[in-house]
Amino acid sequence: MTPDGADLAVEDVSVRFSGADDPALDDVTLDVAAGEVVALLGPSGCGKTTLLRVVAGLLEADGGRVVLDGRDLTGVPAHRRGVGLMFQDYALFPHLDVGGNAEFGLRMAGMASDARRARVAEVLELVGLAGWERRSVGPLSGGERQRVALARALAPAPRLLLLDEPLGALDRTLRDRLVPELGELFRAIGVSVVHVTHDQGEALALADRVVVMDRGRVVQEGTPAEVWARPASGFVAQFLGFANVIDTEDGTVLVRPEAVRLRAADGDADVVAVVFRGEHSVVTVRRDRDGDQLDALVATSTGVVWRPGDRAEVEVDPAGVQQL
Repeated sequence: MTPDGADLAVEDVSVRFSGADDPALDDVTLDVAAGEVVALLGPSGCGKTTLLRVVAGLLEADGGRVVLDGRDLTGVPAHRRGVGLMFQDYALFPHLDVGGNAEFGLRMAGMASDARRARVAEVLELVGLAGWERRSVGPLSGGERQRVALARALAPAPRLLLLDEPLGALDRTLRDRLVPELGELFRAIGVSVVHVTHDQGEALALADRVVVMDRGRVVQEGTPAEVWARPASGFVAQFLGFANVIDTEDGTVLVRPEAVRLRAADGDADVVAVVFRGEHSVVTVRRDRDGDQLDALVATSTGVVWRPGDRAEVEVDPAGVQQL
């Protein structure tokens, strides 16, 4: 019962909520190829969860349509779309054990008990919980609960899996460990995935393609490497975590922090902040001539320790400056 991924086409979908000045979704078009993992990335309120709910059939669009493997899903209820859905809070049933949660969708579909038990054993092994059928979900850790919720979503063998901030409730260490495991799992079973997140690191690490949204629209899409290397706007660059987005006479530019070089001297800038991050520190300087602040990456291996109040001479490698 391992699925093949499905082709998804979202065509000019619009959603407007009553009383809102702007649409939640504004003619959004999105394609997901069979077996592709696509991350919808953007700040809260940008429309990514609304789009996920439209695809799932939990919200009716005001315009446009959703097509899955050539089938127009307009008017098709959520439980008949063949789509798996997993939310941030996992929504496990506390009165059911791990096996009972995992088999819930299969029971609703009327699958025979022997077949249900076999499928539950299969998906629990898939998510690393083999033999956990009779365990209570109450004492489980966040990561274990996440795996149970994923097993429940995968049990009916959906060809499209929709994930709404599935790692948002986990601490950073656990999230960093689970991201590559999820990517390996999705590619092993071949399911198509739409993964909603506001965490740029998670999106870049997990997805084959990243779709950045802002105010109900898609503002950039591409492979993780493409989006990281060439942000399409100041908004995208800043959302990806780049602080050095500067307005100049010739337009907005991105100065990559690795292109900012600092030399200890009575130079042209003040050090205003230093954040230690293990292998490197982020040193923020304010230049005398224009008041602009720039972040520089300083490798710990250099042995140079910067402190707020230090003076520095700043040099910017032109190769690290991009017009936005």
